[in-house]
Amino acid sequence: MSLYAFCQAFTLDQVPAHTRAILQKSLLDILGTMAGAVSNATSQTLYGYARKHYPGGEFLARLPFDGTPVNLLGAGWAGGFTADSLDAHEGHFTSKGHAGATVVPALLALADALHAQGRTISGRELLEALCLGYETGLRAGVALMATSPTYHASGGFSGLGVVCGGARLLGLDETTFRHALGIAEYFAARCPMMRLIEHPTMLRDAHGAGAYNGLNALLLAREGVTGAPAETLEAESASPFWRDLGHRWEIDAQYFKPWPVCRWAQPALTAMTRLRAEHPQLCAESVASVRVETFQESSCLQGQRPANADEAQYALAFPLAALIARGRVGPQEVTGAAIDAPDILAVSARIEIVEAADLSARFPEEILSRVTVRLSNGEVFTSPITAALGDPQQPLTLADIEAKFELFAGQNLDAGARAALKRAVLELEHSPLAIEALAPLFTPWDR
Repeated sequence: MSLYAFCQAFTLDQVPAHTRAILQKSLLDILGTMAGAVSNATSQTLYGYARKHYPGGEFLARLPFDGTPVNLLGAGWAGGFTADSLDAHEGHFTSKGHAGATVVPALLALADALHAQGRTISGRELLEALCLGYETGLRAGVALMATSPTYHASGGFSGLGVVCGGARLLGLDETTFRHALGIAEYFAARCPMMRLIEHPTMLRDAHGAGAYNGLNALLLAREGVTGAPAETLEAESASPFWRDLGHRWEIDAQYFKPWPVCRWAQPALTAMTRLRAEHPQLCAESVASVRVETFQESSCLQGQRPANADEAQYALAFPLAALIARGRVGPQEVTGAAIDAPDILAVSARIEIVEAADLSARFPEEILSRVTVRLSNGEVFTSPITAALGDPQQPLTLADIEAKFELFAGQNLDAGARAALKRAVLELEHSPLAIEALAPLFTPWDR
């Protein structure tokens, strides 16, 4: 079966219950992250950009948690940047990246634009488009990572998922679909990810570019622009990554982040959480030093004294210090005034991060850290080698995701808006009108 035939014939009934539950958790997780991120400097900068430079066009979509209608492409830029601006969204092992922070804001924008034109899109139809976007975006990511010598940002592959889900919503024919995929791949944001990790900026994992690129490819192909083929889908070297489509689900390899920081920092935070639970005397006042042993890529994070929120979220020492000092790492610990908070910085200065050869040898198949804490009284506690909480082997439950949603969305949404949005996501499959059900998504945040 061709990819086009699969996308057109696909229904949620083909998806195992376990995988559908992951899709539901993923949507709730992304929307909670976006709700928590909408007030930050990156989001507001891109919202202003979208209003100024993308004011009109055939397709208009409302900015999430704002409600201002802008051109669909501007909504893609802004939505992707917002989802990416708080590093709390779910991710995926073998693509070494993320699909949801591109696919969700892009396809929600497209669905909103179609709804404004009178198109009826049910909750089930929207979930099917999102599921296609996730599954194909992740497979494109696996194919790209396996065939390219460079570690690319997620925007380098996730736009292909936008095309697959978006083509379903738009009803594209097969020829137009192939050209849209080729355009998205050709113009893909294959950004050098390690440069961003070493020099963090608002650009993050290029989800804004991926959302824009996928939507732009759909619109260009509709106007007759050619672009086929897409090599990460159609080349012989890519075939192993697509031949079991519909029989095995890449979505099952999704992980979820308890904390809004880089995936590579999560194992150390998991280890510290367990050490604090085992040793209640471990606190900011009692800690003399912390040594984190981790794989080489994670050791690049460092970040004892970040200059801004981007550096704080692509750090290891700073969020680990926040966990010790405040007992939590939420949006308030990695944005705004927290960046200069004396209680966090005092602990951060006592943290050493080093590469461990045994852990580097197990990367990228395993993402691991080991933490040793020395207290002022001479006591020493060392964690076992630890994987991140939220990995498929130790997943976050729906209740965990709901609690995270409350923490993150609580930054900017009142209790009524949070409850309405959460209910809309959990009941979306049964909604006759997806965008009306998701109305809280387009209500201005509580400034």
